[in-house]
Amino acid sequence: MKLRRLAVALAALLLALGAATDAHAAVPADKPAIMSSWSQPTATSYNAWNNARQHQSAWAAYGFDWTTDYCTSSPDQPLGFDFRLPCQRHDFGYRNYKAVGAFPANKSRIDDSFYFDLKAKCATYNAFVRPACTSLAWTYYQAVSLFGSVQLSDAALDKAADLLAKGQRAQAMAER
Repeated sequence: MKLRRLAVALAALLLALGAATDAHAAVPADKPAIMSSWSQPTATSYNAWNNARQHQSAWAAYGFDWTTDYCTSSPDQPLGFDFRLPCQRHDFGYRNYKAVGAFPANKSRIDDSFYFDLKAKCATYNAFVRPACTSLAWTYYQAVSLFGSVQLSDAALDKAADLLAKGQRAQAMAER
């Protein structure tokens, strides 16, 4: 009788271990490497992440969290500069590294990638208004690197708005 109970308990334990192994095996082993490759401060990394974002179903087996609130409580398009995709990749990094328990070791790189993405976005604007964009990019980066979320102050927005107005005036003068 004791032997039978021991056998049943052992079988249940093996089944439980097997189920846990099967559940763990359901996520591809290269998930950490993929996450790392998509969170580097490079154009190649950004482009790979953006391609995956556009084809999320191809990555379903990885269980990535693609949700975003963009720039959280700060404007997604401050003064007309579109920061949505940089904020979205930043959310992807934070959410997925937190989900696998590896956030603290990767936060700095995710924040650096965010700043890289913001500067790359600013580079798409003309030279006259670019200083306003890069000023905002620096402010957004400082907020996430220090506080973990973007909180745009009125002073920072006013400073960038002044830079934007100066750039627009300089552009108008140059076009005359």
